[in-house]
Amino acid sequence: MDFSYRNKNFIRIYGLIDRFKAVINPGVLLLIVAIITLVIANSSLNEWYQSLWTLDFFVGFGDFNLLSHHGHPFTSLQLINDGIMTIFFFTVGLEIKREVMVGELSSFRQAILPIIAAVGGMIIPVLLFLITGNIQGFTPEEMKGVAIPMATDIAFSIGVLSLLGKRVPVSLKIFLLTLAIADDIGGILVIALFYSNFSTTAILELALSLVFFGLLLLGNKLRINNKLFYFLNGLIIWYLFLQAGIHPTIAGVLVAFTVPARPYINLKKFTEGMEQDLSVLRSTLKNAPNDNIILSNTQVRYLTRIEAASDHVISPLQDLEDNLRDLVNYIIMPLFAFANAGVIIDISNFALFSGISLSIMIGLIVGKFAGIFLFTFLAIKLRISRQPNGMTWSNLAGVSLLGGIGFTVALFLAGLSYPLGSYVLNDAKLGIVFGSLIAGIAGYFTLKITLKKTKSE
Repeated sequence: MDFSYRNKNFIRIYGLIDRFKAVINPGVLLLIVAIITLVIANSSLNEWYQSLWTLDFFVGFGDFNLLSHHGHPFTSLQLINDGIMTIFFFTVGLEIKREVMVGELSSFRQAILPIIAAVGGMIIPVLLFLITGNIQGFTPEEMKGVAIPMATDIAFSIGVLSLLGKRVPVSLKIFLLTLAIADDIGGILVIALFYSNFSTTAILELALSLVFFGLLLLGNKLRINNKLFYFLNGLIIWYLFLQAGIHPTIAGVLVAFTVPARPYINLKKFTEGMEQDLSVLRSTLKNAPNDNIILSNTQVRYLTRIEAASDHVISPLQDLEDNLRDLVNYIIMPLFAFANAGVIIDISNFALFSGISLSIMIGLIVGKFAGIFLFTFLAIKLRISRQPNGMTWSNLAGVSLLGGIGFTVALFLAGLSYPLGSYVLNDAKLGIVFGSLIAGIAGYFTLKITLKKTKSE
């Protein structure tokens, strides 16, 4: 029997959403949005496109505006980058916590190889950016983008890998996923340490945010599983971080670490209680007519008990991660891409193979590949870790290339590194888009050639 708790009035809409998700994975969707954005930004619609990101927002009362920084209201672009993207980083935090507790990062032996690979994939691109930047005579302002090519886009890279279907060994998927998560941790640390502006007045705001963070830790300790409790305190921490000069998306990660990973009711207790409640419900059916559409008070009471208990058998961490996944993959990340991938391509002065664009492209394509591959190779040869089953040097090369798909986090770091509307930011985005595209295509075809076909293919 198929139980569906979806509203029947919207069943067609739900069906369309499910079919859309089945046909287009998040990585492909990001690619489509990026291409559409490039076309719009380089057409007669560019003026309209640019005007979308200068709208001011107000959420508050009187003189208080939640969406403001030191009295300046958020523009639509800031709302996306500093506000909505906090949800993306919140889900990254949830994913990291889950992986540390029960996933690939819970075991040192399992985690060490992709972590070493991620470290290599961050160090080498940064070094190549510094080397090429010095050769080209970058100014100190241009050097601020040194961290841009160290990023790996989880959704994009996993999305490209999924296009190869069942021929991809499970160990290879786990390796890339864990590598991308470790890479995200590195990116979060970089944002926190190098892209946050501290001031003397920020100390009080930071101290106050730590009080609310302490409340969340206490709530976790006391097994408070109410998601509204974590949302409201998290919102306050986000606002205080914003005013203190700490990048507010870091608040999303820190709040995620406080969300309880243990359910209020364990599964064994739930099933035992469910059996008792179902036994009572069965007893109420003995004398009830088959076509009875009105439930008795006893039936309503016990069905309500079952519903309430089922809400407590799934931990807030799992529940939030599951519910936010589609929102992040199919709305937030495409929206971010649409707002940030609008690179203007000037054919008369094409800067792709010089300056910032070239350094970022070299970092993403050459640096990520070399860093991931070489550090993994050395870790295995030096017996720090063993080579996973199904991993060969040739398919490792393909995965190392996929690590060069920086896109989302790289665009995010570019926006933090360079002034809005500057030619340097446009050149940085140009390098990110084309570097990610080349790395993705190269990685896909390398894996397509090296991975064995399944019988169904």
